[in-house]
Amino acid sequence: MSTPVLQSRLPAVGTTVFTLMSNLAAEHGAVNLGQGFPDFACDPRLPELVSEAMRAGLNQYPPMPGAAPLRAAIAAKIAALYGRAYDAATEITVTAGATQAIVTAILCAVHPGDEVIVIEPAYDSYLPAIRLAGAVPVTVPMRLDEAGYHVPWNDVAGAVTPRTRMVVINSPHNPTGSILRPCDLDALAAIVADTDILVLSDEVYEHMVYDGEQHASVSRHPVLAERAFVVSSFGKTYHVTGWKIGYVAAPAALTAEFRKVHQYDLFSVNTPMQHGLAAYMADPAPYLDLPAFYQRKRDLFRAGLAGTRFTLLPADGTYFQCVRYDGVSDLPEAEFAQWLTREIKVAAIPVSAFYRGGRESGIVRFCFAKQDETLRLALERLARV
Repeated sequence: MSTPVLQSRLPAVGTTVFTLMSNLAAEHGAVNLGQGFPDFACDPRLPELVSEAMRAGLNQYPPMPGAAPLRAAIAAKIAALYGRAYDAATEITVTAGATQAIVTAILCAVHPGDEVIVIEPAYDSYLPAIRLAGAVPVTVPMRLDEAGYHVPWNDVAGAVTPRTRMVVINSPHNPTGSILRPCDLDALAAIVADTDILVLSDEVYEHMVYDGEQHASVSRHPVLAERAFVVSSFGKTYHVTGWKIGYVAAPAALTAEFRKVHQYDLFSVNTPMQHGLAAYMADPAPYLDLPAFYQRKRDLFRAGLAGTRFTLLPADGTYFQCVRYDGVSDLPEAEFAQWLTREIKVAAIPVSAFYRGGRESGIVRFCFAKQDETLRLALERLARV
């Protein structure tokens, strides 16, 4: 007897670089600034509210689109911040994290033979989801200059064909830490206006925008919001990445199709956590205060790196800092990240891992969503390089 051989749906996919680097960090006792998760606790009030929901008996299946109080709280937040009135009943869906929202949005909207434009470097779930839908990813690389990474919208426009079905954008951007601004949204709107092209906007770091800048949510832009799935994450916002709860906001017609897939690939999300989050959202301070919280960590980390042989790139958003290391080594990015983890005891992620072809730029990404003492230990070690 032998196990039947499967024809893989994702033959090029292996273990993610995040898992590899986290395992290497654990093996060598390195400070893990690779994978993007905090090493500090969330507000203790949040798990207490979840416990209260459990004790109140809210432990059975919630409605498929999400618990009504949470959807109402999400809609109210978006309206207050971005001026877009999404209907909580028909235009907000709670998901098992942002990744599920992204995959479901692609699967519900994209068909075999369609093309999906993706801006690179790109979060690693986008391309596999497009391939699972039988579609063709079309990648457009960002450009990097002294002002940082930016999207070349003329190149995006040049990538559009009659088969283009969707454009995927991400701001604040993982891994580069760049942000889109209103002029970027206007440029995208000019490309997709008067077409049937959809937009998938990954905004999981929406509350991590610094130096007085405002998050340019697609929800703010009338032309784009009418054709967009806008995705965010409670895990990122409230320091509970392991809870895997996010949401998608989209016009009713798009949401109806999204929910057709959602009800069969997931159906519903953890009930007491949804009610706990809904109660916690009554106070907007935790997300309104988040930019200042993370900007202080960013500034601490950048100040420490300024005296090293690394070259800092701009970090306008997210909790990631990219650096050039050409003053340190000429190793390829993956090899350098492994060397840094083994020898210097600080883990980073090679930015080449976010490109389909493994494009080399001599840049690695650090995560500064860590306790100050963790950051100081990492900086002490990086100063020796």
